[in-house]
Amino acid sequence: MHNWMRENDGSIGCPLKSGVLPTFPPMLPTSYESFWLQHRQQRMTDYANGTTGWVVGLAPEVAVKLPATEVSRLLTQRLGEDAFSACLDPENRVPSPMAGETNGNWLKTCHTVGVNVRTIGSFWEVVKYATTLPDHIRGIHLLPIWEPGVVGSLYGMASWQLNPEFYSQEAAELYPQLARIEDQLAVVINLLHAMGKVVGMDVIPHTDRYSEMVLANPSHFEWIRRWDLSIISHRDYLHEEAQGAIIEWLRQRGPALPAYAMVGGFWELSEANRLKLLFGHPDDYGGRQGRRVDLVDWLYHRGLEPAPATMAPPYRGLEVDPNPEAMTIDDAGRVWRDYRITQPTEMSRAFGPLTRYKLYGRKDDNKDWAIDFDRPRTFVWDYLTKHYAEQQTRYNFDFMRGDMSHVQMRPDGVPAVADEYYDPLRAVKLKIAEQAPHFAYFAESFLTEPDYMAYGDEVEHLERSEAEVTLGNLQSTVPDTPEFWEMINHYLGVANHSTVTPAWTVITGDKDDPRFDHFHHYGELSRLFTGLFLGKLPMYYSLGFEQRDRHFERAANEVYSKLYVFQETRGDKAVSGPFQWGGNLSLFAGLTELNRFAAGIMAHLGETQILKVAEGADAGAKEGQRSKVLAWLRPASDGEGAYLFVVSFSPKPVEKSISLAGTPYQSADLLFATDGSEQELVSITEKNLALRKLAGGRCYLLK
Repeated sequence: MHNWMRENDGSIGCPLKSGVLPTFPPMLPTSYESFWLQHRQQRMTDYANGTTGWVVGLAPEVAVKLPATEVSRLLTQRLGEDAFSACLDPENRVPSPMAGETNGNWLKTCHTVGVNVRTIGSFWEVVKYATTLPDHIRGIHLLPIWEPGVVGSLYGMASWQLNPEFYSQEAAELYPQLARIEDQLAVVINLLHAMGKVVGMDVIPHTDRYSEMVLANPSHFEWIRRWDLSIISHRDYLHEEAQGAIIEWLRQRGPALPAYAMVGGFWELSEANRLKLLFGHPDDYGGRQGRRVDLVDWLYHRGLEPAPATMAPPYRGLEVDPNPEAMTIDDAGRVWRDYRITQPTEMSRAFGPLTRYKLYGRKDDNKDWAIDFDRPRTFVWDYLTKHYAEQQTRYNFDFMRGDMSHVQMRPDGVPAVADEYYDPLRAVKLKIAEQAPHFAYFAESFLTEPDYMAYGDEVEHLERSEAEVTLGNLQSTVPDTPEFWEMINHYLGVANHSTVTPAWTVITGDKDDPRFDHFHHYGELSRLFTGLFLGKLPMYYSLGFEQRDRHFERAANEVYSKLYVFQETRGDKAVSGPFQWGGNLSLFAGLTELNRFAAGIMAHLGETQILKVAEGADAGAKEGQRSKVLAWLRPASDGEGAYLFVVSFSPKPVEKSISLAGTPYQSADLLFATDGSEQELVSITEKNLALRKLAGGRCYLLK
């Protein structure tokens, strides 16, 4: 039986210093079910009375299926009746745990989990899931929460309305004041704040190509006129023709809500009233969808399309892709074409379902697709920043994950000084910070070479954009490969010498994909161990990793959370049912023991000092046979010795000697090992600590 299946033996909340550390043989789901049936009440009680910071041993798959009544009782006991009742008031805003901060630097030490709400059902399930997260995993990043567009893509926003998929009937029946999805989200964030969590939203500088934002604000976007395989026009003011076509459609079809009939010009009305005239009441999801589809058809037959969003230099210069596989015929028989960059580089992409806000004017009427960065279209910037600021105010978000933060379109590179119209994500962050100074920015950028994903240097771009943390790309590497070690070195250097801190990213919702199974054939606990204790890079992982199976061949689509970012019904990305949790409960058991140890030791750790573990190693990490170990010291906060952390990412045990030259330590007491190694007190010989059969991570107390 796994050690974590024991009754509370006092080891929760303190480092393990005696006995045998846990081992993790394969565990069948039936073994877990037997354990949970036996220990459920005690573990729930420990959480309710504050003995533990999370429900220890509660598997996420089980947590999200708990009845709302049980979770409500649990949180009432933990928070107190008055505090819990205050959370349930959708007009109340429970202050963020970071509300007293004057900037977003707290994000640089915040371990975060990304949650695709579609994989668990509703906003209410996020609260249930949060009971499985220890206090040292404080951040919860919600993937896009708004109505999705083509193929149900979460990143193709169709409107500013919340995604009706995420409505909880269970919550509405239990609490009648939560009949509206907006009230449910507000209360969920109240509860998460009361539980000590911080909550992030996605900020997306593009929308679905035919979103309500586009159709109600054609001037905010770039348009093209296509006929079959030719772009007939892409002039700067082509949006005026789109405006005319939309007005004609409205005259032909009539307003959706006649009570909002026009007084004066249509485009001078408020956006809210334009939307009601075009599509109907915000609560009428089906009616709005039907009207929008009809308007799209009207524009399609006039050849008018918003220009697709692009990625990577040169960004500009579009043509229709003539390849047969680049053609799609929809259910109504409309023929759609993909686009491509006319002079592409390796990473150039054109995303057909998406369109980017038109933030700047164009040179020479857009004849050569050149952007005039000296002519910011300030009304578009105001629109974008105002709407996201309203979302933050309404729901009390603490940070933003900026989608496609790597985009930097200036061919001359990153300017030495950024003005207020340098970057849209920067502008959103600063706008929100006016009312919430603690608001932080987590950037989606992969820290590639200059001019690869963006013009100029990505780190410089992120510094100008005032991002606190960036995603990086560790999740896209196989552990213990040269590329993996090179990235670690680079990220530690960036963290030490710039204002932006790379994340220690284990996996993201985008990388939980059958194409990337080989990234996770080994080293899961080593990644998590390092993320928790390194102290230099904040950890990020996505929901589902806790139980993720090792896939040595492609598994069913329903086990990959990436395939729930959209809703394909055909092809190799289609899913035919709800997300399926993995059965790797041995990984969950190991993570549980790791979190138990972390809960006891985190408060006692000082600043990190990276050790050199091989001659010439840079920042403690080096490729090849000479060094497959990362090692670092963190002094004990009480001044009694220091904690030594060592980790190997190799699939096989390694032998290594750690030099402790220049330190006063004489002995090393093994406190914890991810592989279940027995506790031992080891002498430090000639200032060297010999590590035998190192597999995974270890923590020693040095004295």
